[in-house]
Amino acid sequence: MASLQIKTRWEESGSGIVCQAILDALPHWFGIPASVAEYVAVADRSPSVIASAEGRDIGITTLVRHSPYAAEVFVMGVLPEYHRKGVGWAMLRAVEASLARSGVEFLQVKTLSPSKDDIGYEETRSFYLAYGFRPLEEFPLLWDSENPALQMIKTVPNAPRW
Repeated sequence: MASLQIKTRWEESGSGIVCQAILDALPHWFGIPASVAEYVAVADRSPSVIASAEGRDIGITTLVRHSPYAAEVFVMGVLPEYHRKGVGWAMLRAVEASLARSGVEFLQVKTLSPSKDDIGYEETRSFYLAYGFRPLEEFPLLWDSENPALQMIKTVPNAPRW
């Protein structure tokens, strides 16, 4: 079997439609309509990396810059049939390359805390840990009491250090 040929592209804005299509295919992770609407709106106005393969868009990672030194993976999703095929890593490598060129030193992501038992999010946290993110802080009420947030952070390789 041939390996998957993943391409990534940087979009400064306007990726809401891609975001919507991918998140619609991931109801376990993105099942709250108001949250999905926010992710789509942010993807429309913020930079995103889109992954494609086999002639279609298969993943999205949308970023929010918080300062000249820090950015956040605001939303990331990969179509289920492409999980565990390197798509997420390809998007994060593209994200980090761009952030490093612009001087960003730190990248964060928020995901469901391990204090809420969920096998899907256990896999999500394992993905981020394997990529080099580390748990920083839990926010029990950031989203709501049923969805405690875990903030994870990593340094951006090759970014200038002051």
